[in-house]
Amino acid sequence: MKIISVMRLLGAGMTILLPWALRRVVLMSFWGYEIDRSARIGWSWIFPQSLVMGPGSSIGHLNVCKGLARLQLGESATIAHLNWMTAYPAASGPHFATEKDRCPELSIGRHGAVTSRHLLDCTNRISIGAYSTVAGFRSQFLTHSIDLHSSRQVSAPIDIADYCFIGTGVIVLPGSRVPRACVVGALSAYRGQFTQEHSLYSGVPAQWCKQLSSDDQYFCRTTGFVI
Repeated sequence: MKIISVMRLLGAGMTILLPWALRRVVLMSFWGYEIDRSARIGWSWIFPQSLVMGPGSSIGHLNVCKGLARLQLGESATIAHLNWMTAYPAASGPHFATEKDRCPELSIGRHGAVTSRHLLDCTNRISIGAYSTVAGFRSQFLTHSIDLHSSRQVSAPIDIADYCFIGTGVIVLPGSRVPRACVVGALSAYRGQFTQEHSLYSGVPAQWCKQLSSDDQYFCRTTGFVI
């Protein structure tokens, strides 16, 4: 078993060096990935169990994705450079053994974007909605922690709704949900199931700060890329 694992790692490393057109064929043929002809992956270690990349989606250079059961990018969704996306794999040991519905995955909706140098702990599901942006750099999405009462590691999903903007250096904690068309201010620590849309949430811990205009162009654009 150890020999097979080593060979698989060597094969994955060699695959990264292939020209993209050939690498796409290899990833689809031998790993069973679903990658649209117009999608692209740069020089990155992207080896979840399942990978689905829609039309025009892209993953840049020097990203790491390991331990995930599934990575899915919708149409024109992007992951830029130098991001770290890891998970404690499902059915992989004593941790989280009681969480039967835990799914270590990352899903980014159409025209959604993760910029550069972010950390995404996908031990439980992280969902980033359509046209939402994880902006700036060095934000952390954490889906697991230690429960002091039970002295066990526990996890909970993170849900970012459509048209959201996550500022630079934000920490999003397990079980959080950001409502549609909301902004999380820079350097905030966000935890909770807030429900008010078109709002700014900011602070440590993050709280509702003010209402945002639904007429702002960011919340009604039809392409993800902002010039």
